[in-house]
Amino acid sequence: GLQLFTTITVDEPAPGLKTIFGFKVPYQRSGKIELQYLHEYARISSSIGLIANPIVNFLGVFGTNVLALGTNISFDMKFGNFTKCNAGLSFTNADLITSLALHVNEKGDSVNASYYHIVNPSTNIVVGAEVTHSFSTNVNTITVGTQYALDPLTTIKAWVNNASMVSALIQHEWLSKSLFTIYGEVDTESIDKSPKVRLALALKPRELKKKLILVRVW
Repeated sequence: GLQLFTTITVDEPAPGLKTIFGFKVPYQRSGKIELQYLHEYARISSSIGLIANPIVNFLGVFGTNVLALGTNISFDMKFGNFTKCNAGLSFTNADLITSLALHVNEKGDSVNASYYHIVNPSTNIVVGAEVTHSFSTNVNTITVGTQYALDPLTTIKAWVNNASMVSALIQHEWLSKSLFTIYGEVDTESIDKSPKVRLALALKPRELKKKLILVRVW
């Protein structure tokens, strides 16, 4: 059926504060209210659904362009538990990004550390690595990857993990902020299986600057 998405925004009822109220018509129980606070060294956002037993969300980021600490929490008031509890710490300089993140949810918990280094800014050569440990399964996942710009509009990325999964993609910006992507994935321990190939097309028309049309062929 026909749905009407409605958003009402009250900008700066107090310095740095924004209130957003959104709902769908004709669904009366789809309402949600969100409060956002923006500061030079902080960003805080909290939202709650306007139903009997809503999920409460809280997002907070504190720090500078060099060092930042953030958290993302969701609490289900119906069941009285946290459905999401994430925290992260990141350090950034001119060509290096390192981060440490802790993820906890109802399915288990994990800790994640990543490293991102720009080797050559002129050709956008980047190397990166990520290590994830799951406490519930006691499994470690290690992923290493690289990125290279063929030209200002075309980028190649490739990565492999210790589960023998090898992935690669090529992405081309054929119009301003409109991307065409080819992605491939293969399990090197099961060569007999067909590799996965995906195509994605993302369009951003000039007249709809805040809209994104995404078409995927899986």
